[in-house]
Amino acid sequence: MIERDFIAQKTKEYYIREYIEKKLDRVGISQIKLKKIPLGEKIIIDTNRPSLVVGSKGANIKSLTKVLKKKFKLENPQIEINEVKNLFLDASLVADYISNSLERFGSKRFKGVGHRVLQNVINAGALGVEVIISGKIPGSRARSWRFYQGYLKKCGDISVSGVRKAQKPALLKSGIIGIKVSIMPSDLILPDTIEILDEPIQVVEELPVEKPKKKATKKKTTKKRVSKKKAKTVKKEQPIVATVPVKEVKQEEKVVEEIMVKEEPKQEVVEPTPVKEEVSKEPVKELPVKESPVEEPKEMVSETEIAEENKKQ
Repeated sequence: MIERDFIAQKTKEYYIREYIEKKLDRVGISQIKLKKIPLGEKIIIDTNRPSLVVGSKGANIKSLTKVLKKKFKLENPQIEINEVKNLFLDASLVADYISNSLERFGSKRFKGVGHRVLQNVINAGALGVEVIISGKIPGSRARSWRFYQGYLKKCGDISVSGVRKAQKPALLKSGIIGIKVSIMPSDLILPDTIEILDEPIQVVEELPVEKPKKKATKKKTTKKRVSKKKAKTVKKEQPIVATVPVKEVKQEEKVVEEIMVKEEPKQEVVEPTPVKEEVSKEPVKELPVKESPVEEPKEMVSETEIAEENKKQ
């Protein structure tokens, strides 16, 4: 029957664990797992003192492999050791620590040991812890002492699968004392835990607007405008032209033409050049213009008058 094979396999694993725990007593063994692999059987031992489990030059492992082959008829047992990082988050290691301390210091200091263990477990990060010590402590009558701190589940599936539990005995002069430890780890997710997610906040980043680069322009040097003073122009008086009446000649009736006085050529007036204010701010001097004398008009004498004057002489 297949059921019998399962039962035989489980009982065999139980005896193997019991033998290893007795062989490696007070070494700090947390858990022992058995796995089947293609090469044979694999035994995984979790402990906080791997050097004591291995022994000097692997003596303990060699002796274990020989006994497992002969006594339990394992074909190729392979022992693997894992180190437990935190002692106070493992229930079996905490129970082992309490039993060793009670055997060493006696039952008079059990309260101090219990409270110290609670504080160490909570400081390690556990949600809750409970320690129950039962036996003839401290008197001749047996009773149980309960130490607890934090939050601990007592019922439901989480109390069975999530809470870590361990039991260890301690042998004293007064008798055997039982130690029961329950630890609720911090990584345990409870079914009634509700996580409210915050709405995602959209962060809008304002990109800087790139301004168009201006072309580098050379600065134009602007000269100051100099106000030019207008040079005064002198009007030249026109010469007066006199008309002289001409005597009538009896012999020849001719109209005597009016004699126009010849005008002298006009003198050119030199306009003064504009002077900049920056050089000198002296006012422009006006040059006096010489007026030309007006000549009197000469009378035109005809030839007949000249001949009459000659005869008289």
